[in-house]
Amino acid sequence: MTQSMRPYRSVLYIPGSNARALDKARGLAADAIIFDLEDAVAPDAKDAARTTLRTELDEGGYGNRAKLVRINGFESRWGNADIQAFRNAEIDGILLPKVNSAYDIETLAEMMSDVPIWAMMETASGVLNAKEIAAHPRLAGIVMGTNDLVKELGARPGPDRAEIMTALQISLIAARADGVPIVDGVYNAFKDEEGLRRECEQGRDLGFDGKTLIHPAQIAIANEVFAPSAADLELARRQIAAFEEAEAAGQGVAVVDGKIVENLHIVTAKALIAKADAIADLEG
Repeated sequence: MTQSMRPYRSVLYIPGSNARALDKARGLAADAIIFDLEDAVAPDAKDAARTTLRTELDEGGYGNRAKLVRINGFESRWGNADIQAFRNAEIDGILLPKVNSAYDIETLAEMMSDVPIWAMMETASGVLNAKEIAAHPRLAGIVMGTNDLVKELGARPGPDRAEIMTALQISLIAARADGVPIVDGVYNAFKDEEGLRRECEQGRDLGFDGKTLIHPAQIAIANEVFAPSAADLELARRQIAAFEEAEAAGQGVAVVDGKIVENLHIVTAKALIAKADAIADLEG
């Protein structure tokens, strides 16, 4: 599956130190997995986690879902060892935490020539430099690190995320300007299904491709919210049919349900159908 067509509705963090969770992840319905060596792993377990994760990834069995490894940052004493351990691994990307500028991406690119790079957007400097980060030729995607971002800003979290809305939108605009996927931050209250759905819907409406998750119980809601609905697909197909009929009659616009349909709407409609097809392919 090509990078441009791959779904990222649900992106689940899995601790690289937890062999049982790593095995269970093979059967989960997440579109992508972030195998985490950073925040989810205690300092005294870092070295063992690195070995455990590499062994599990070499065994395979994770299907078509995207496999990303979040390494420890350059400033840590584990970052270089993480990079060395996952050269030539069967993964779809390395996720670099706390990216502040395109220089960080370039540094990692020089150290790993064979793996796509994803950036965690979780610092004030990173958000201010979002455009140059997204434009780096080796960048393959962006993950919002909303917890760290709230902490760095000294903000007080609210239910509507007003305190980080500017950062979310700046990062999203940068990603869209350079055509890379971007996934929203985590929802911490993993037992609060109503709150999760509300935040997924907010992220979807803003334009995010999906949401990062901290628990398998969150996968179903993220997959549902970020997938095209049956009604969306039915409308898209009617728009395409009406526009093709209008074009055949020498007209530049069509009307569907009392609304004008132009070529820009057809581009959106076709993208929606392509996304549904990609999801179907992933789910087999």
